[in-house]
Parts: sequence; C-alpha cells; structure tokens
Amino acid sequence: MIIVLDASAALEVVLRREKASKLADILCGADWVIAPTLFVSEVSNAIWKYYKLANISFEVCEKWLDQAVALPDELFNEVDLYKEAFMLSCKMNHPVYDMMYLVLAKRNNAILLSLDQKLLQLARKLFVRTLK
Repeated sequence: MIIVLDASAALEVVLRREKASKLADILCGADWVIAPTLFVSEVSNAIWKYYKLANISFEVCEKWLDQAVALPDELFNEVDLYKEAFMLSCKMNHPVYDMMYLVLAKRNNAILLSLDQKLLQLARKLFVRTLK
C-alpha cells in the first residue's frame, strides 16, 4: 500500500493527538509513504505556530519537526506536480497546495492520508482513494 501523507495527519501523529495511534499503525503498515516537498513547509509552519502561540519550547518544537519530516519515505518536488495541480485547482476551486497531494496520490495510485475533511471529500470526487 502506498500512502500520500499530508501535514494534518503527520501532525496528529507527532503531537500524539486522539487519532495518532491509528494513523501511526497505517503508516507502519504502508509499503511506501510519500509527500510533496511542500509537506516540509506545512509542518514547519504549523509547529512554528505552537512555538509562537502555545509557548512550546524551541527544543520540543524542533524534535516534533524532525519527527514529522522523517515520516515520509520520499518527498516529490512540486516542479513535477504544479501544472496538473494548478489545473485541478482551477477546475475544482480549491487551493493549489492541497492539489499537490491529490496529484501525487493519483499518479501513484496511492491512498491519501489526511484529516482535512474538505480535502478528503474532494479526493473522493476525483477518485483518489482515502481511508474511511
């Protein structure tokens, strides 16, 4: 099973939230976990918000960041995804950065692992596999 991991699911695992155990099991059972390189910016920005707004120490945030970035086995450059992602964004009226994950999933016949309900709904409309 190939998984495209988005930032929301990765953060759930790293921050050990409610669904962390289930998501970690899925990731451990995958043959290949992939994400666009945009993933690194998204998790970095989210963790920075914890540092800035929740007063979490730099050391803890840096540890979370390292753990999150280590989750995918491979990152794919958006230069190879942007045209198709842009076209889908225009067609579906949805941000390009989310479409990067969907394009990567479609191209690899992968399952999108996300907690973003709007993205999951859109993935299903585009026949991208998701977990129920």
